[in-house]
Amino acid sequence: MKIAEIFQSLQGEGKNQGKTCLFIRLAGCNLHCRWCDTAYAQTGGTEMSIDTVLERVLRLNPSYVCFTGGEPLLQAYELEQLAAMLHQRGTAIDIETNGTVNFTRLQPYASICMDVKCPSSGEHSDIKLLDALRPQDTVKFVVQDENDFRYALDTITRHQIQGEIFFSPVYGSDYGPLVRFILDNNLPVRFQVQLHKLIGVK
Repeated sequence: MKIAEIFQSLQGEGKNQGKTCLFIRLAGCNLHCRWCDTAYAQTGGTEMSIDTVLERVLRLNPSYVCFTGGEPLLQAYELEQLAAMLHQRGTAIDIETNGTVNFTRLQPYASICMDVKCPSSGEHSDIKLLDALRPQDTVKFVVQDENDFRYALDTITRHQIQGEIFFSPVYGSDYGPLVRFILDNNLPVRFQVQLHKLIGVK
């Protein structure tokens, strides 16, 4: 597996925000979002065997692990093996994905967080994958402007999304317009900012 980093922190986003988490960041991505905040993980990484990664994880003995990237599903075969091992020992698992690779083979082992790419990112997700989300999965829209807000609203209107929906402003942007948009449209979403950036942890 190509691993960018393994580290402990607080989960900064999603339904488990604020929880202690072991992050396994896989290297390599098939997108280049304009506002990507982990560009260093788009390429490179250190080659590690599944057994080596598992040994590192078990040494820290986390109750909750998040696989992120890059795009972790580009290494789906190895990721599935590792996730199955951790699931078997009772570890709670989240997988963060950009929604361009089918994730259904991982759902028996993990909750999926699908990050739907909005126009400001310069990229596109496979919107059809939203129909595969379960109640324990989540979807996130990182939004920057009115065009993004409208795109996200249109997407959640057209799809019966089973999981919880998050609207998150691009870091450093003005939060006010997004809050007003959510309130004015009475949207069934949760507004969320990136906690880890606010408190200054990785």
